[in-house]
Amino acid sequence: MFKIITAKFLSPETKLFEIEAPRIAKKQKAGQFVILRVHSRGERIPLTIAGSDSEKGTITLIVQGIGKTTKLLNLLEAGDSISDAVGPLGKPSEIALYGTVAVIGGGVGTAIAYPTARAMKEAGNTVISIVGARSKDFVILEEEVRKVSDEFYLMTDDGTKGEKGFVTVKLAEILKSGRKLDYVLAIGPVPMMKAVAETTRSYNVKTVVSLNSIMVDGTGMCGGCRAIVGGASKFACVDGPEFDAHIVDFDAMMKRNSMYRGNEKVALERFALQEKDELERVRHECKLEGMSDGVDNK
Repeated sequence: MFKIITAKFLSPETKLFEIEAPRIAKKQKAGQFVILRVHSRGERIPLTIAGSDSEKGTITLIVQGIGKTTKLLNLLEAGDSISDAVGPLGKPSEIALYGTVAVIGGGVGTAIAYPTARAMKEAGNTVISIVGARSKDFVILEEEVRKVSDEFYLMTDDGTKGEKGFVTVKLAEILKSGRKLDYVLAIGPVPMMKAVAETTRSYNVKTVVSLNSIMVDGTGMCGGCRAIVGGASKFACVDGPEFDAHIVDFDAMMKRNSMYRGNEKVALERFALQEKDELERVRHECKLEGMSDGVDNK
């Protein structure tokens, strides 16, 4: 059992959780993730660790409520518990002194990019952060990212905050100005990451993306997160989640990720009809599990 210490919404769909997980907090590095189950019979979902506090023994997760499980998770509050969280999994981000680094976060991808931006700054890099969102209501972690950035640019699709346009508009502007970028990290929706890769390709800038594909076990055994990288099959959970953006087959990834949309839609429709019952069942089940196992995740 993993107790929720803090739970607060950052935007209408996105919620921040601080969860008691001492073992994970001690070992977590930027770019790694956990596989989580809300309850013992729930599906496994991957969530990137947005931060950790080894002294408090907590990790921070930022969840966008899109499907059944993430919407159920976002109903939980401080004091509730989550059945399982396994990690840290995946390879950490490659942190080094590159020079000038551009970190690009789209939507909830900003939460994933933030710890890497912070680590890049601590390594001595000049960090340029570009954060994108649909509108001002969906901007997250603005102040946190600003604090670890030498330059910060906010882009919204509708222009309600920052500048109007996609993150690639600002990226292209920087590159066309003649400024030298030594490393670009992009995390967000697949079409956005593909667009970033195409923007930097002709400039020969090392560009890395984090592939948030379908993961089940997180150990490379199920093959659910298979991606084509450089013409070869790679598993995002063990070979990544970060890969060279210029050799990722984004079209194959988008096609693969759309395979389960029909099932996801049905599950979400059912959940909408029994939302309160699902929440009460989770709380009751977690309470029983806590009584039986002593709530020991340390």
